[in-house]
Amino acid sequence: MCGIAGAVWLDPADAIDESTLKSMTATLTHRGPDDGQTYFNPSHIDGEGRSIGVGLGFRRLSIIDVEGSRQPMANETEDIHMVFNGEIYNYQSLQKRLQAAGHRFLTDGDGETILHGYEDHHAEVFSQLVGMFAVAIWDGRRHQLVLARDRIGQKPLYYAVQRSRIVFASELKALAKIPGVCETIDPAAIDEFLTYQYIPHPGTIWKGVYKLPPGHMAVFKNGKLDVTRYWNPDFRIQRSISHADAVEQVRESLIESVRIRLRSDVPLGTFLSGGIDSSIITAVASKESAEPVRTFSIGFPESDFDETRYAAKVAEHLKTRHTRFEVTPDDISILDDLVYHYDEPFGDSSALPTWYLCRETRREVTVALSGDGGDELFAGYERYRALWLSQRIQRLLMNGRFPGSSLIRLLPDSNRQRSLVRRAKRFIEALGESPPRRYLQWLQIFPETMRASLYRDEFVERLPGTDPAEFIDSLWEATKGRDLVTRASLTDVRSYLPLDLCVKVDIASMANSLEVRQPMLDHRLVELAASLPVEHKFRGRRGKLILQDAFGDLIPEEIFTRPKMGFGIPIGSWFRNAWNDPTKKWLLGDDARILEYFRPEAIESLIGQHDSSAHNHGYRLWNLVILEKWMRRWT
Repeated sequence: MCGIAGAVWLDPADAIDESTLKSMTATLTHRGPDDGQTYFNPSHIDGEGRSIGVGLGFRRLSIIDVEGSRQPMANETEDIHMVFNGEIYNYQSLQKRLQAAGHRFLTDGDGETILHGYEDHHAEVFSQLVGMFAVAIWDGRRHQLVLARDRIGQKPLYYAVQRSRIVFASELKALAKIPGVCETIDPAAIDEFLTYQYIPHPGTIWKGVYKLPPGHMAVFKNGKLDVTRYWNPDFRIQRSISHADAVEQVRESLIESVRIRLRSDVPLGTFLSGGIDSSIITAVASKESAEPVRTFSIGFPESDFDETRYAAKVAEHLKTRHTRFEVTPDDISILDDLVYHYDEPFGDSSALPTWYLCRETRREVTVALSGDGGDELFAGYERYRALWLSQRIQRLLMNGRFPGSSLIRLLPDSNRQRSLVRRAKRFIEALGESPPRRYLQWLQIFPETMRASLYRDEFVERLPGTDPAEFIDSLWEATKGRDLVTRASLTDVRSYLPLDLCVKVDIASMANSLEVRQPMLDHRLVELAASLPVEHKFRGRRGKLILQDAFGDLIPEEIFTRPKMGFGIPIGSWFRNAWNDPTKKWLLGDDARILEYFRPEAIESLIGQHDSSAHNHGYRLWNLVILEKWMRRWT
């Protein structure tokens, strides 16, 4: 697990010097504290005699082949160079095939298989890889730079094209070391952030700087960039398969996915929340491991948000070496670190406990397995059940109006994680919408009407004519013909999963020099789960049925039947208590940066409604605080 950075330029006026490349690379030291190297060639000559500048930078966290596999890495003839961030789990079988084809390997690591695979298969090599990766290959034979990112989006890759130059890096902070790259905020990105709590790809908070989308590759040649998709499964297709066969295939696929992710030359453990997904991953890892697995969980003083008692039961059942940590309201002090490492506004409040979980886990192991992806693949979220239920209710109602809805909206919100009133309000407010907009209503942080009342007129004039909801609309359309629950879950696979969950885990883990592997995000399991009929996963308002049938023999039945809690934090009560005064100072003080964009009276209203418990605006206040803190740090 590592960090990569670099640049390619055709005009000397666009060149970066070697010291800038080293500075970009050094900025990523937290991603790779064990080693750092660069490749710098300011005068590569192409076939027409033109000079091209090339710089590649690399920071390494040593996991496999600890003493070898240094990067940037070159092929035998030294006309192809590569930097690579991630893990390729099928590298041993690829290595054997490439050796049989005549390639000579100098390392026992996974990265060299990409390099030699590219020599033989060019861009087709990315479709042969099983793993998580962000890759940059300078091909001196064809005088081109090739960038690629894994199918699900577990590893990040940012880039910017300016005149005759492309620059790229694992994190935006490395690109910010180049003058003129991260300079101008994109107003549309602020609008998108307040909608989703993240900024959808390919855009970023900065104009002219982009995320390479998951499952995509890009070729920079002759000053032009061509971005294409190399992984594009058809999510409209549903297989005809019996439940018994589906159970067997899911079990075999997930067991294999865990098994190949257990290979490590450094200490390894698992995250254990006490939920279904992490419990299954831990159970399978325990069966595959000759020694007790090390497990780690994080909790809160507030029992309504604390799952660690369930994690303890699973740990006892599986006989793991278990460690529990706790997050308290005092931990808001970590906000400055979060804002620095996440680079652009990122509003998922569970980044805070994830950060601490990764930090404390790193004290004992270098690699951890997590259960990310189970909810999206196997219909585990409550919002899927809400969508299923809303469709049935709409068929019974006249004009889409729910009896008594006006009275329910007047009831005060609750701080509790599973407040019935809060959930009922959100459910009713979305009933009159089309399915994708109804679904967005439950996803979004600030609804459109609330954003409109928040924005200053001057900011509204700077916004483009696009609607942030179009991002979800396009993904929803790609699942045409499937049932609503499947359409929602597969929309999440291409939005919430790569842009929220994967970003959250990658940044929190890499900031603490911890590698996190996510077995449920093996693309083969994703394709299998996506193709299954919904009745194998979801029935009678219950999701993850197939996981219970496949792994019910490994973990306590209680884990499958208890209510889902999620990985939220009690920010509703924290904003009314320990965080109340700092929030008012940050958002309404004379030096508040967000007041350039937002009306102070609208922010005061949000805080007042939250203080009085008329509404629970905890997640909205968190996103505003993150945005304010980000502006103070990066602008």
